[in-house]
Amino acid sequence: MTRQTRIALWGLLVPLAILALWQVAAMLQRTPLFPGPGKVALAIWANYPVILRELGITLLRAVVGFGLAAVTMIPLGIFLGRVRVIGRVLEPLMDMLATLPPPAIIPLVMLFAGTGDGAKVVIIAYAAAVPLLMNTYEASHSIHPMLSRVARSLHLSRFETMRLIDLPSSLPMIATGARLAIASSLLVSVTSEMLLATNGIGTFLQRSQETFKIDAGLAGIAFISLAGIIVNAGVFRLEKNWLFWHYRDQRPAE
Repeated sequence: MTRQTRIALWGLLVPLAILALWQVAAMLQRTPLFPGPGKVALAIWANYPVILRELGITLLRAVVGFGLAAVTMIPLGIFLGRVRVIGRVLEPLMDMLATLPPPAIIPLVMLFAGTGDGAKVVIIAYAAAVPLLMNTYEASHSIHPMLSRVARSLHLSRFETMRLIDLPSSLPMIATGARLAIASSLLVSVTSEMLLATNGIGTFLQRSQETFKIDAGLAGIAFISLAGIIVNAGVFRLEKNWLFWHYRDQRPAE
């Protein structure tokens, strides 16, 4: 048995053991407020059309918010890393935004944008903007000085330097920031729906809690977790395909 096979088996046994302990605990409790995996599985079967529809709404909001953050924060981060005077001036502001949790801006967003889809997209975009901006700025700020000298020797303009040198050199850290931003987008999308929305998986969870349908709420959580695993695996696969040169250089020499 290879090492990879043993790791895969342990990765399968651990969640199975957790499910078994959960089922035993639920049988001992004998209360509808603590359903076991069996009841949750039945709730998944009974509610999956509704859950999939609501989850699709949530994912759409997360994609729109992440897209808005990406098209604005990645160019801004590269610009601030290249124009270092402006970057140093704005560093305290970026550090402050990095410590400000997205739910804290919900009252301010409600004041100016109301409670519609636009408000939720703004909150999601803010959550995704912080890791994208910080990672892009740090990557662009820490580019090797030799590359800047190469750009000057080739008589590249500042825009050409940012496009041909800064952006490719920053892509590995930008990709890491993107993965963090995607996770934040999904998390904040669900949170904002629990507070502001009338649809989406967050609203589904809120209504399940209010009506004491704990099994349905756990079914929704299971779908959120599955969606997160699929999205993260897909993003990581794209990252490895697009940045093959980066992962190739990280391989140990044989």
